[in-house]
Amino acid sequence: MNANQQRAVLNIMIHAALADGRKSEDERTAIRDAAESLVTEGGATLAGVYQDVLLKRVTLESAAAALPELEHRQLAYEMAVCVIDADGVQSEGEQAFLASLRQRLGLEGDETAKAAASRADAIAAAAYAPEAVLGASAATASVAASVPGAATPRAATALNSTADAALDKRILNYAILNGALELLPQSWASMAIIPLQVRMVYRIGQSYGVNLDQGHIKEFLATLGVGLTSQYVEQIGRKLVGGLLGKAAGGMIGGLGRAATGMAFSFATTYALGHLAKRYYAGGRVMSTALLRSTYQDLLASAKGTQQQYIPAIRERASTLSPTEVMRLVKE
Repeated sequence: MNANQQRAVLNIMIHAALADGRKSEDERTAIRDAAESLVTEGGATLAGVYQDVLLKRVTLESAAAALPELEHRQLAYEMAVCVIDADGVQSEGEQAFLASLRQRLGLEGDETAKAAASRADAIAAAAYAPEAVLGASAATASVAASVPGAATPRAATALNSTADAALDKRILNYAILNGALELLPQSWASMAIIPLQVRMVYRIGQSYGVNLDQGHIKEFLATLGVGLTSQYVEQIGRKLVGGLLGKAAGGMIGGLGRAATGMAFSFATTYALGHLAKRYYAGGRVMSTALLRSTYQDLLASAKGTQQQYIPAIRERASTLSPTEVMRLVKE
């Protein structure tokens, strides 16, 4: 796939990210920044890819026309589905967008495209169904009582040293797993990273006697700047411009150097998010938004500094992952 084709696929991803029409200005800015942080293998940046869509310099039709090869059109559709599903199941507007995209890409009856959409939809449905992510007991939890900046001080359940160490180990395991997902060739594998982060935050809250609902966890992530759609655009876009999609798993794992940026990003964000959630819930949820954000950035810098020592563990974990196991991990 050449640079023009990569850009066309990214333009389709941006169209998909904005398809619901409900993105706030902050979300749009995050999506723009995510897209423009990507750098091609030749070192060229992709500045302007977001504006191309926003200012209608690149339409959906022209982006689709730049992809004459079937496998590239299939890939573009799969990535569009994953971007749309990153923050939950599809709205009517998003479904209409995908129907239009299938037509423009000539994929109305394509079984490969249908299979890709089915996998992405299954991850979204499993990850964002309240009873699947949070458990029935949390379905009636109050969002207002636990959103950063709105919490009522409360005593947290104290952890003994054994439980505390076990929680640290769980956070590390989530970080290693999410780093490993970046090494897989399937585009939808990266989609599992955010649901796993959501699940991790929920389980950390549980450890401190707090039952969270989905609304709170999404708000918690957004407060830190860990956007759902923008994070996915960055993750999968990095695989695209790095030439890491559509390869055999063995070749992917062997190409660790090219995947290092994405792997480090997902490891570090997961590790920092886990330890911030641990501090937040251990302290009774009284950290201000400003303190949450500054603490997260400090933890993120620390995590980036320690990521190198876990590369062997990340590589080993990636070697054991299969599409079936990824689906199981999201659902369990």
